[in-house]
Amino acid sequence: MKEDKFVKSVIDRLIERYGDKLHTDLRHRNSTDLFVAVLLSPQCTDKQVNNVTGELFKRFRTFDDYANSDPRTLARALSGLNYYKTKARNLRKAARMMIERYNGKVPRSLDELMELPGVGRKVANVVLNEGFSIDQGIAVDTHCITVARRLRLSRHRDAGKIEADLMRRVPREQWGVVSNLLIALGRDTCKARAKECGRCALNDICPSSSIKP
Repeated sequence: MKEDKFVKSVIDRLIERYGDKLHTDLRHRNSTDLFVAVLLSPQCTDKQVNNVTGELFKRFRTFDDYANSDPRTLARALSGLNYYKTKARNLRKAARMMIERYNGKVPRSLDELMELPGVGRKVANVVLNEGFSIDQGIAVDTHCITVARRLRLSRHRDAGKIEADLMRRVPREQWGVVSNLLIALGRDTCKARAKECGRCALNDICPSSSIKP
């Protein structure tokens, strides 16, 4: 199967299985909460982050609240997360930059977001897509890495290189949905430790499938 047809088939089947309205499981009320939740998410599960932000968002509502917070108080509020001390420092610094540069609003460009402490391409892509429906790239997490490699959409292990491969292969108008589709597949059947090809919507076209025609 030609590459463009393969990619189309993959996306069409995953939309049929999981829908085209997938969103992050990180709970948030607005773009400020979204930025904070995504900033806190690296090396943590969404459940871990939601457990922490449930109380955090009651106490901190604006970037002013974070910027003016007591460092130890904020760190304690994040103590349920991995690397919480570093994340607390990054969050306070990022909040100050939001106020100084963007009038307390989340910027809407990849370059501007990535200038903020603790923000890499994945964090920036999720914030733009989920918060503003802006797709300047493709958010690549561990599920995306596993699935993209098994589908031979990339042979790299580095998230940045995998994102570049996906951006070349996936039509731009589908950049926003493809990440969540690959994540859904990774959580459902294409798990890193034990893939369940028998239940997979792609088991007859996936080059790594254990189901043989």
